[in-house]
Amino acid sequence: MKAGTIKVLYNPIFDLSLILKAQAPVDHPWLQSGQPPIFLAVGRLAPQKDFSTLIKAFAIFRQKHLARLIILGEGSERQQLESEVSQLNLEADVSLPGFTDNPYAYMSRASAFVLSSRFEALPTVVIEALACGCQIIATDCPHGPNEILMAGKYGLLVPVGDAQSFADAMEKAISNPINPNFLRQRAYDFTVKNAALEYLKAMNLDYLLE
Repeated sequence: MKAGTIKVLYNPIFDLSLILKAQAPVDHPWLQSGQPPIFLAVGRLAPQKDFSTLIKAFAIFRQKHLARLIILGEGSERQQLESEVSQLNLEADVSLPGFTDNPYAYMSRASAFVLSSRFEALPTVVIEALACGCQIIATDCPHGPNEILMAGKYGLLVPVGDAQSFADAMEKAISNPINPNFLRQRAYDFTVKNAALEYLKAMNLDYLLE
């Protein structure tokens, strides 16, 4: 097959409803004005997500900087993760509030979104965080983060399982953030409207939009 004869079309990820949900109020006390920077993670508390490395990375970062970590989600590793938080004396700075049906309100207020996964398949949550204008730190895992962030153009990529690299990226994300509007521009590639347009173009039906 000749090069250029295959075109990848992304699934539609979000629409205006996400933006509206991102503006909803949040009652978590750490997300009120005047609080220290917040790192946010969202996902099942499962081995794939490797929140253990994230907690270790946060512990390294926390040695030099005042900050907090919120991990939204539920799963089989809750007890293990809570134990690790306790062993690292981070109970006052790490929160695992469980599942929420509106993580976007957290994303829009967090200082940075962190994805610590060992593997993924085009992680939707990274695109949603971009749509909220949130700084991104993600493992360069198979598959998806590198493609979504365009090899680091729209966020920071770190090796899988590397707590020190993750901690260094946390510092960079806070000290040298990317313009949120620039991040939102990348997210718009995954809107329902844009996906529909790309499908029409692929079928040579885009004339219907004229």
